[in-house]
Amino acid sequence: MSLIFYRPFRLGDKLQISAPTGVETGIVEDVSLGYTVLKTFDNRRVIMSNSSISSATMINLSARELRTMAIITISIGYDSDIDKARALILEIASGMSTIEEVVGCPVTNLGASSVDFSLRVWCADSGVAAGVTNDVLEAVKKRFDAAGIEIPYAYQNIVVKEVPAALLQEKEAKAA
Repeated sequence: MSLIFYRPFRLGDKLQISAPTGVETGIVEDVSLGYTVLKTFDNRRVIMSNSSISSATMINLSARELRTMAIITISIGYDSDIDKARALILEIASGMSTIEEVVGCPVTNLGASSVDFSLRVWCADSGVAAGVTNDVLEAVKKRFDAAGIEIPYAYQNIVVKEVPAALLQEKEAKAA
């Protein structure tokens, strides 16, 4: 009843809802006393009980302003030049027609094997923002490869403190 009374969303609104399967984004297709139906972008119908919706975290992407900020995490290796990487990221973002405004690209984390940037850009709506994220990541990968900037991957150093005696004996036997 609270969904019908307070109307946090209406038919046709674009919602992002925390569901048991993860975050679902879709257009409200139907609202009844018991259930709400979302049509997702991949053409699925997500049917949620109104009681679960009223207790879930929900973002109404249609409620006020359609303009959406895309926040894109981009990582470089510790040996890479931070200023050069940031300049390339900002150049790529500034050259994309689907980006309305580039807000910034600060370093936001010093990870175990990476320095992480957070590119923040304004897009016309959440659909455009999703596409922008994909386009930026692909363009950054290509430019970083050309510029010799490392995109880190997990690796481990193994330190052998003591070689087992059986291995030493086996090595000596082969040498003889």
